Formats: sequence, structure tokens, C-alpha cells
Amino acid sequence: MIQLENIYKSYKNNRVLSNINLTVNKGEVVTLIGPSGAGKTTLLRLLNWLEVPDSGKISIGSATIDASKYTKQEIRRLRSQSSMVFQHYNLFKNRTVIENVADSLIVVSKMKKKDADEKAEDLLRKVGMADKLQDYPANLSGGQRQRVGIARALAVDPKVMLFDEPTSALDPEWVGEILHLIKKIAAEGMTMILVSHEMRFVRSVATRIIFLENGELVEDSNPKDLFENSRNVRTQAFLHKLTYEEE
Repeated sequence: MIQLENIYKSYKNNRVLSNINLTVNKGEVVTLIGPSGAGKTTLLRLLNWLEVPDSGKISIGSATIDASKYTKQEIRRLRSQSSMVFQHYNLFKNRTVIENVADSLIVVSKMKKKDADEKAEDLLRKVGMADKLQDYPANLSGGQRQRVGIARALAVDPKVMLFDEPTSALDPEWVGEILHLIKKIAAEGMTMILVSHEMRFVRSVATRIIFLENGELVEDSNPKDLFENSRNVRTQAFLHKLTYEEE
């Protein structure tokens, strides 16, 4: 489903990711954890080619792209395999809720407006936003905006959904509802890669957890083994710090 081979990424003289090799199978829910600056969001953005690696190959489904040589067609094909849900929603302020979802179907999927509106309405009903179709983002709470963002990501029928700290910009009262929605989508079999600092959520939803530090893949494990039986000193130190901060 997803394969990263020998991925390196730097910003100027700062190495952000180093020799990342990773395979994600269909239906897996993989969560990226680690300290700030570990490279988690960069790795996620590489999968949608919002960032370009210095070297290496990325494959999602039938699409493969090599950082050393690629075409616009290969970029479009790779991007068509996944959808991304951002921290700050990235909704169009001058579009209504239903337009924010339907426009991607009209532009990307070349769907007729009537059909796009019908599908958008169905998805917005699924995420609990059927009563806000004609509202603008400015009139919505952060949690409601994120629901629209998730509906928009689902609209193009992605093979993979990418979540970049989807609850980090939300008020506490909305965090649980958004996490519940993500768990519901995961339970339907959607392949996911998430960046999150919500450790209880990570433990409950992930089939695999990857710990990144200083741009390196330090540990790749199932939740129980990572949280209870990790033998990696760096992982242990990170988890211990989180536990101390939460007390």
C-alpha cells in the first residue's frame, strides 16, 4: 500500500529526515509520535508531495515517484492516492460548508455540480454537519471546521488518509468528538497515518506506532509493546517525560 525507500530531507544545512524506510499495509492505522522537531509532520507532507525529499522513493498504491527524477503527471498520480487533514483546517473562507467539500469533487474528480453536491451532503451528514451546509467557516467552531475538513478529505475516495495533529488547534471540548470521528473512520477499514500528541487516543486507535527522533525512525511497534515493554532507551525517555508532564 505505502512504501518509503531511503528517504532523506534537509532544510539548508539541517537534516530533518535521515534514511527513512517504511512499509504500511492496507487497513493499518499508523501513528507517528516523537518530540517537536523530530520530522513527523515533514514525513507526512512528503507522502502528499507537499514537501519534496532530497532523495528516495515513495509509493502509494500503484503510484511511485522517485525524488531524483519525476514528472507533474507522477505528482498528480501520487496525490490522487491520499487526502490530508490539516491542523488548521485549510478551508476556503469565501465558500460555504457544502461548497468546500463539493468543489474538490468538481475540480479534481470532474463531477457534475448536482452529483458533487449530493455526495458532499452525504459526507457532511456522516460527520455531523448536515445542519451547517450553507454556513461559512467563520461562523463555525474549530471542531466543526475540522469535521468539514475530514468530509472534504473523504470526498475524493482516498486510499490513504493523512492527519497532521488534527486536534492540536481545538478547544478541549471538541478534542474527544474529533478523535471519536477519526476512530469511526478507521474502524471502517481506512488506511491512516496520523501525527498526534494525544497518547491515549494513539494507544486506542493505532495498529502500529512509530517513534521518530532527530529525523530517524527509532522504533516501530504495536501499541502494547511500545507503551509497556519498549526496550529502546530513547522511546522510554520520551514516554516517561510525557507521563511526568501529564501528572
